[in-house]
Amino acid sequence: MTRAMIAGCSGLSLSAEEARFFRDAEPWGFILFKRNVDTPDQVRALTAQLRETVGRADAPVLIDQEGGRVQRLKPPHWPDYPPGRAYGELYARDEAFGREIARLGARLIAHDLLSLGITVNCMPVLDIPIPGASSVIGDRAYGSQPRVVADLGRAAADGLLAGGVLPVLKHIPGHGRAGVDSHHDLPIVDVPLSDLEMCDFVPFRLLSDLPLAMTAHVVYKAIDERHPATTSSVVISRVIRQAIGFGGLLMSDDLSMNALSGTAEARARASLNGGCDVVLHCNGDLDEMRRVAAEVPLLAGEAKARAAAALKRSAAGAEPFDPVEGMACLTLALATAA
Repeated sequence: MTRAMIAGCSGLSLSAEEARFFRDAEPWGFILFKRNVDTPDQVRALTAQLRETVGRADAPVLIDQEGGRVQRLKPPHWPDYPPGRAYGELYARDEAFGREIARLGARLIAHDLLSLGITVNCMPVLDIPIPGASSVIGDRAYGSQPRVVADLGRAAADGLLAGGVLPVLKHIPGHGRAGVDSHHDLPIVDVPLSDLEMCDFVPFRLLSDLPLAMTAHVVYKAIDERHPATTSSVVISRVIRQAIGFGGLLMSDDLSMNALSGTAEARARASLNGGCDVVLHCNGDLDEMRRVAAEVPLLAGEAKARAAAALKRSAAGAEPFDPVEGMACLTLALATAA
């Protein structure tokens, strides 16, 4: 039995209190941040320790390893990968080559992650930034055109899957128009639904067959004037599930972000009531995690089936790959574009 929750931890290894909590709460998965990362051996020990607490060898361990500004694993132990925009610039010169290098970059990241016991990567970013929007997305995006973002997002997702790592589409149904950073404030997008349908939703619709997605803490006034997508039954049902057609496991973005209001447990309830399958709690605060876990049910019904289907996608494991040759190719491609 697993709880509909993904949880963080506070440091480089689990405290006895954390281990007891995870053993009792049985979250579906875990997520790592910079505070949890030191050396490869340390990360491997931590991922093994996390899985041991819940007694599931296939318990997902997530991370944000996009490249650019958002990568938790950094030099000297791991490569410094480019942001999404770098692949978009290659794509603008040669579409086939851009796709090939985007897939290669993701395949290299997957190799790094799987060697550490990390099995889920929170990318590709399918958001389409518009002029004047917050810089929170910025160069994390592959481009400003839906087809480009979808094409490169698909290539990146394919690279992760080939490396035995599950991708997470984010931030569904689109964060690119947000005027503020949802880590700090609640973005409100006030444009006609037709604009969203013709632009923002397109990459998510084209990649809707993938197994995992993360919501946007964004209010879309044309759809639901009061609630951000994460807690909106209207956005999740009518847009994410129906119009976009996403049938995979839907996780909230981090409950700790200031875009959401109320207590941690109230945010968890609202996200699940809105239609999220699992909630994501990232800050590693044990007291908050306890309160959240008390409100979160065990995975059941469609949510449980979607979680099982996602894990099945990663069960095939990684395809053969030479990381040394791959990194040489990536380095050469980026140097040529510079």
